Amino acid sequence: MKEYKDCRNPVFPTNLHIPDPEAHVMPDGRVYVYGSWDQEKNIYCSKEYRVFSSENMIDWVDHGKSFDASLVPWVYDETAPKYPGVDWSKPTPFLKKMIEKDTKDGKLEIPKSPKDMLFAPDAIHKNGKYYLYFCMADSSEGVAVADKPEGPFSDSIQLPCGGIDPAIFIDDDGQAYYYWGQFFAHCAKLKDNMVEFEEGSIVNNLVTEEEHYFHEGSSLRKRGDTYYFVYSSMVRGKPTSLAYATSKSPLGPFKYQGVIVDNDGCDPQSWNNHGSIEEVNGQWYVFYHRSSQNRQQKRRLCIEPIFLNEDGTIQEVLMTSQGAGRPFGINEKIEAYRACQLSGCVYIAPSKNGDEVLINISNEDEAVFRYVEWEKEVKDISIEGTGSGEIFIFLDNDEDASGSITLKEGQMVSSSFNGHSGKHEIRLQFSKVNNLEVHALCFRG
Repeated sequence: MKEYKDCRNPVFPTNLHIPDPEAHVMPDGRVYVYGSWDQEKNIYCSKEYRVFSSENMIDWVDHGKSFDASLVPWVYDETAPKYPGVDWSKPTPFLKKMIEKDTKDGKLEIPKSPKDMLFAPDAIHKNGKYYLYFCMADSSEGVAVADKPEGPFSDSIQLPCGGIDPAIFIDDDGQAYYYWGQFFAHCAKLKDNMVEFEEGSIVNNLVTEEEHYFHEGSSLRKRGDTYYFVYSSMVRGKPTSLAYATSKSPLGPFKYQGVIVDNDGCDPQSWNNHGSIEEVNGQWYVFYHRSSQNRQQKRRLCIEPIFLNEDGTIQEVLMTSQGAGRPFGINEKIEAYRACQLSGCVYIAPSKNGDEVLINISNEDEAVFRYVEWEKEVKDISIEGTGSGEIFIFLDNDEDASGSITLKEGQMVSSSFNGHSGKHEIRLQFSKVNNLEVHALCFRG
């Protein structure tokens, strides 16, 4: 078990790529995050899950491995039941438009995964037990059980459905609902044992691509008498946004409402999003992921506070560097991998010494950090990096730079800066670049 203190975005250390986060406050009062794990460079997810928890959204405990694919016997059993999943060879209308727009030959290459890879999970508590719902790369789905929210989970049982991205929800009356699917969301009622479907209870096309821009990643929560269906959405051309639809019943009909957060711009190759919302200590948050390393994979857990209007709709939030934590202050080192918005060729990846930095920088590229907060005027900025280049520093939406700095090979350089007190977005703009890498920055009063 490891502890991570004073976490911002991305939440965990740079060697932990945890996407597809489902967050639940469990009976002990802590919030637990269940996600998949991008361990490989070019393959989604891995053959293991691990669980994380927090009591304050800032300090996190890594509980280690909770489940692995060796505990799923039917994946290796050719006689096990097979249920149809998604046929990617027949793209839906939205996906077809995206393929035509974003590829040169009109073909979308989906990375091949071994059939025993564990994709996105979810988990819930009922009657003193904890149930982990999971899916495999072969489109099979199942459930495992534990005595503790962090596992270890065991005694896997195959569920009578095929697809990806299971989600579990228990209503106030104790009835459990199981959601899954891609392009078209399905739902079934669970029996009280939480491992079997009620006969004849499956509802198809609960949320669809055509009506709701649904792509994948179902997640359900309830607030008052309103049910919130959160999912990866195609509304902006590719599934980088988390959107939501609402209903007065867990079985719909659901009405599309809008976007909660969009990770477009976190990385040049950003492809999808997947997450959830949860109320923790009286505040609602959205849990989502951002990719890195100029890949669709290597996705990381991020968190943003969210705010609901009087009519129950959710205000869209921007990606930030601070996440659920505090803004960066004066004299505080801001690691370059905290950048929350990138434009141009620049992306976040390991440098030669293993630290995650801004690399592949070209002229006119930009990197944004949200937010800093200064109690007094800032008069100096220092930047660590390698290579050379000129860096202009902008506050918020200002057209004129508040300072600039010229970085030379192997130096940490300081320069004068004109920054007034308050909370600000920082935008770096690059020029005269020659093998430039940015490792960190710091503002001083």
